[in-house]
Amino acid sequence: MEEKEVLLTQEGFNNLEKELNYLRTEKRAEIAERIKVALGFGDLSENSEYDEAKTAQAENEVKIAELENKVRHAKIIDEKEIDTETVQVGNIVKVLDMEFDEKIEYTIVGSTEVNLLENKISNESPLGMALLGAKKNKVVEVNAPAGTMKYKILSIKK
Repeated sequence: MEEKEVLLTQEGFNNLEKELNYLRTEKRAEIAERIKVALGFGDLSENSEYDEAKTAQAENEVKIAELENKVRHAKIIDEKEIDTETVQVGNIVKVLDMEFDEKIEYTIVGSTEVNLLENKISNESPLGMALLGAKKNKVVEVNAPAGTMKYKILSIKK
């Protein structure tokens, strides 16, 4: 099975590595200590602390494997290659929501860096896909569950 490359900004890649390091070191040690303490309670068949710690350990290992896979398949976006002629991952795009006459600024990021509170949207989201490759003043249509929405691109910057 071919793995999909993971688009990341340098900041996103650094955050991924930081989280991976934390899970491998501090989190593993913390869970190991919980297991050790729970083993001291005796009978494992009715030891909920032990069961919870083993579940936490399994979840941590799954998360580590996921992050290792993302790091292994990461493609870091070169800031120097980002232009402002067409929308691409790494751009900040100001759009006009034509239905609500509202201006909104989005940063187009890879799917692992999405943060809706900071208006960071995925290049794989319906709006992100519609914006990719578009130029300033173009109107893009996005098929959403609520119907077709139209956005006019007002500006593209790094």
